[in-house]
Amino acid sequence: MNHPLVIANASPLIAFERLQRLDLLPQLLNVLHIPPAVRREVLGARAMPTWVVEQTLSQPISRQILSTRLGAGESEAIALALEVTPLCVLLDDLAARRLAQSFNLNVLGTVGLLLLARKRNVLPALRPSLDALMAADFRISEALYDFALAQVDE
Repeated sequence: MNHPLVIANASPLIAFERLQRLDLLPQLLNVLHIPPAVRREVLGARAMPTWVVEQTLSQPISRQILSTRLGAGESEAIALALEVTPLCVLLDDLAARRLAQSFNLNVLGTVGLLLLARKRNVLPALRPSLDALMAADFRISEALYDFALAQVDE
């Protein structure tokens, strides 16, 4: 079966791992593509879940991406997204999100994924997950926090 292509940076995977809810990602995305730098950062030598596919870049990362001084995972995720034109790229870092959007890539972050999970009734409530992320030093602006909860009437 052919699933929409979604590419991820490390941050959303780490966030869902901290929430102990990695199980939500395959329910939302079916398959998640990650570049090698993200695999190294998130999984190291551990085995990849069956719903994660490592996808190497076919071209060097452009100077435009490298000049932004993003992390390796963010740079590779954006470069890979430019090569394969995914449905979206999962990024949380503001500079990375802005760069991806400047290339007309659709961007979704951890809060957006949690919001999607809540809207699809895969997550019973959004607030506990947002609060747990914030308690784990994941930065969420007050405006985004309020906006996300308003979207699901919490």
